[in-house]
This record gives sequence, C-alpha cells and structure tokens, in this order.
Amino acid sequence: MPLPLLLFDCDGTLVDSEPLLAEEMATGLNSIGLPFASSDYLGEFRGARFRRIVAELQQRFGEVDPEQLDRMEASMRANLATRLAQELTTIPGAQEALDTLSAYPSAVVSNGPESKIHTALEATGLSRYFGKRFFSGYTANCWKPEPCLHLHAASIMGYSAHDCIAIDDALVGVRAALQAGMTVIHLNRFPDAETTPENAIMISNMYQLPAVVERLTREYWHTPVPQHSMGGG
Repeated sequence: MPLPLLLFDCDGTLVDSEPLLAEEMATGLNSIGLPFASSDYLGEFRGARFRRIVAELQQRFGEVDPEQLDRMEASMRANLATRLAQELTTIPGAQEALDTLSAYPSAVVSNGPESKIHTALEATGLSRYFGKRFFSGYTANCWKPEPCLHLHAASIMGYSAHDCIAIDDALVGVRAALQAGMTVIHLNRFPDAETTPENAIMISNMYQLPAVVERLTREYWHTPVPQHSMGGG
C-alpha cells in the first residue's frame, strides 16, 4: 500500500507564530474597542479563524463599524507579515521531524490566508518541504473546526480521508480532522490546560512525531517504513 498523506497544521505545529499573532491581534482589537489580551488567544481562541473571534467579541462587547474593522484587520495582517518575516522560528523538533518523514507525501492545512502560510514557510525555510502544497481556509472558503478544509486538501492531493494522518496542535484542528475521518495526532504542548480528544493520538513535542507516524504506517497501512532522505522534498 502507498504511504499515508501527512497533513500538517501551520501555526503552533510547524512554526511558533501564535505568540506574534496573539500580540498583533490584541493590539488591533483593543484599538477598535474590543477588549482582548494575548492570553485570550492562546487560551480560549487558539487556532480559530479571526472573524469568528471578532464575532464572539462583538456579541460580548458590542458591534464595531464594519469599515473600521476592515481597516484594522488589513493593518494587523500587514504588521503581522512583517514580524513573521523577521522574527518567526520553527516549533522545536519540527524540522527534524520533516527531515525524517521526507519520503511521505505531505501538505499544510491552515485556517490562515495563503499569504500568511507562504510567509511563515519561507521565513523559516520550511517551504522546501512543501513547495506550493498548502491549503488555506480562505481559498477553500471553509475553516476548521469544520471538516471540509481537510477533505478539500486530501481530495486535491488525490487521497481519501482514511489514508491521511493529520497533525495539529489546536483543538479546532484536531476535531476537524477527526470529523473528516482521518487519523489524527494532537501535538499537545499544553497538557495541563488541554485534554486530547478521544480517538486522537497525543504527543507532547514534535521530536516524537516520526516514531508515531512510522508505527501507524506499519500497523494501519501495512507499509514498510521508508529510509528517509535528509533535506525534504
């Protein structure tokens, strides 16, 4: 049997962008009168689509003028792009895992815009592993926790859901991939604060990922684990 398709989340799974995103989001939202702290994103809203966060905050604190919101979002995303290009680092163990698993077909599946995914992968050198194989909720017009973004990516890549392994740190992504019918690995970097959903496999760091993927390959796909080639492809 062929190797399973690996579908990686981006923010918080491959790249450590979430602290930067949380800071820029807090600055922008507070500037238009929606109270928000960086810790709110890292706690309650991690991995969620920006406009879903805005909708929830407006329910709590009142409506914001749509044009003002649009201007703020454009400014926030421009500031974030600059910081991602200059400050972004990979999640520890991510590059090592991609090296070890380089023989597997892979893609990135993210709620973020394509431009943000591209910037993140380029800034950290991870684009060499994925090329243009990344799928954005904004392009597919479907966001996690709905399963359709994962299903869209699998379909474009030529795989059925049951031949995919999704790797995600955020519960919205874990639940989306489970609902899509995929094998799911939850990178749970906050085990004291988050519980890995039933039927997902928990790892606490990316260094653990290759062994889990290789075990799944042998047990569920009955496929010999390939010798990896350093450098991605």
